[in-house]
Amino acid sequence: MVGSRSFFDPEQAPCGKIMGGYSYNDEDGEGLVVFDLYYSCGCRRTRHEYHDGTVNTQAIRHGRRRRLISDEHSEHPV
Repeated sequence: MVGSRSFFDPEQAPCGKIMGGYSYNDEDGEGLVVFDLYYSCGCRRTRHEYHDGTVNTQAIRHGRRRRLISDEHSEHPV
């Protein structure tokens, strides 16, 4: 797996500020997909799709003590 990095236009970060940053995308061709956004302020959003079809998304706010704002896990699809 070799991922790609690219910059994205400013949008609302988890802290509420409008910030740009870079994204990281990676796939293994068998169902694993990684999509992460790293904002200039230090916030982060992640979306990971796994081989079994489950999805995990997180939003993390920047700061001295990084704070998990949202953490969602999908159930295994039937």
